[in-house]
Amino acid sequence: MNALPQASTPLSSPMPAPARKSVLQDVEQTRLAIEMIAQGARLQVLESEVALPRVRLIRLYKELCGVSPPKGMLPFPIDWFVTWRPNAHASLLLCAYRFIVAQGQVDGIHAMLSSYRLYREYVSQADEELLISFTRAWTLVRFYERGMLELARCRTCGGQYLVHAHDPRRRHVCGLCEPPARAGKTRKAPMQAVQHIPHAR
Repeated sequence: MNALPQASTPLSSPMPAPARKSVLQDVEQTRLAIEMIAQGARLQVLESEVALPRVRLIRLYKELCGVSPPKGMLPFPIDWFVTWRPNAHASLLLCAYRFIVAQGQVDGIHAMLSSYRLYREYVSQADEELLISFTRAWTLVRFYERGMLELARCRTCGGQYLVHAHDPRRRHVCGLCEPPARAGKTRKAPMQAVQHIPHAR
């Protein structure tokens, strides 16, 4: 009688079981998404910063806002941040962001959230119009970190204000000290407190 054939040796070892995602990590990412949505983050920003599937993010957005997230992302040209009133708001927000990163031992999206909350609180107390949405603020930080925007010190008030990268800065005068003629009688005094924010070096 012929012997039974022996089982052949596997050509490769079994694939390891996929690593399970941490429940705590999932909870933390969900909390982060909820906080960002509450601040007005668009879906594209959520996808860039939160490690959750797109379907989950859309469901969260619908539950929190009652509507589907808007489609597409509005283009935010870099020139907008150096125009008169937006420049004061953007400079205020960016100085707060740099200070938090330097002194608060946080960075990334968590520093972004903290600085945006600080910006909203300050603008509300100053009775100013909120000019910068969370998504626009997120775009601002990306422009700055990519070296497309820089801070220049105003030679009149000493505050730091956003300028295009590599623009002449030695004799820079901010738009609050020398507002454009078309500015009219728009309130500018409250935002002059930009110069009083501690600046990260």
